Amino acid sequence: MFSLILYQPEIPPNTGNVIRLCANTGVALHLIEPLGFDLEEKKLRRAGLDYREFARVSTHKSLAACLEVLQQPRVFALSTRGETRHDRPRYKEQDAFLLGPETRGLPRELLDALPAERRLRLPMRAGSRSLNLANAAAVIVYEAWRQLGFENGA
Repeated sequence: MFSLILYQPEIPPNTGNVIRLCANTGVALHLIEPLGFDLEEKKLRRAGLDYREFARVSTHKSLAACLEVLQQPRVFALSTRGETRHDRPRYKEQDAFLLGPETRGLPRELLDALPAERRLRLPMRAGSRSLNLANAAAVIVYEAWRQLGFENGA
């Protein structure tokens, strides 16, 4: 299945919603430090992250370390600065989806390191700024999973 990578996430409830998404879809979640919150179990429950035991969640010191563990997958980044609509690529089982921190998005150098066709955007109405991180993650995970025929889904 796919991997979802949150680069320096800042808001615990957003990450909690993404953990729930990953638990229910079989997607592996990778968190890139520094995190804007503590992963201590007690605080996780308070933030609504009680799905963690049902999801595969890993934390990494850097994006490079994460990509090494994932054996250098094909990476697609979601950004309001993306050039390719999210439903255009044909996704593969080992692809990884990268989303940036809620308040600032992915750094320009990370986006620029990817080919234009792997810098994705979600359609929005004119004048809209961005979607919530967890909502954007759900859109891309379900589109990619749909392309695989919802393999292993009930």
